[in-house]
Amino acid sequence: MAARFDVITLFPEIFTAVKDFGITSRAMKRGLWNVHFWNPRDVTTDVHRTVDDRPFGGGPGMVMMAEPLYQTLQCIRASGNNGRVLAFAPSAAHLTDARVRAFSTCDDLQLVLICGRYEGIDERFLNTCVDELISLGDFVLSGAELAACALIDAIVRQLPGAIKDLSASDESFSTGLLDAPHYTRPEEWHGMRVPDVLLTGHHANIEKWRREKSLEATVKNRPELIGKARSQGLLTKNDEKILLSLTSEK
Repeated sequence: MAARFDVITLFPEIFTAVKDFGITSRAMKRGLWNVHFWNPRDVTTDVHRTVDDRPFGGGPGMVMMAEPLYQTLQCIRASGNNGRVLAFAPSAAHLTDARVRAFSTCDDLQLVLICGRYEGIDERFLNTCVDELISLGDFVLSGAELAACALIDAIVRQLPGAIKDLSASDESFSTGLLDAPHYTRPEEWHGMRVPDVLLTGHHANIEKWRREKSLEATVKNRPELIGKARSQGLLTKNDEKILLSLTSEK
């Protein structure tokens, strides 16, 4: 069954990035997923179609009201999506590859994504209607649409049939480590050559080189991942030797 996303947003046009382009667009055409958009202004009854108001206690900006979001969610439930409700906030736990893969392997995946705007969403709605808050990192966006696009993209590309299995299984984080560097034609560019080992056709040596470079990149850029990979039993004795040599070089 196709994965289903229902998105509550004031700006559905932003989602053309995942609907109309690249891997996610091709996966949609193959029937692997679908998406429906719901504008909370459509359930309002006042002439201005109000979905936000000033925050109690004062302060800058506006806050999205609970009732329009709640009524929109009821419409989504009535349409058949009974899945988890997700919202986005920089204060939430960071999205991880493991969480994405957990979503992508769910049977009959259904998600409702709440795209907040302005200063945020009324806390009462978050506390009563949202199952999980997600953050892309320690920064603030103008709205959650881009975060929702990122989540959809990350999940869809992991769905069976979206891309070649080896392409997904060999990416950063799939092994607990960062990916090794990549090169393509020409063999020399601006005086810089492709590493000789990649031109040999010797698959065992190439895989050994890639593993070493993967460990090197992880130690340099995300050293905390080494501890996680070690605790999960993802590192071999040879990996530990490589890590020892890397740390001794510093």
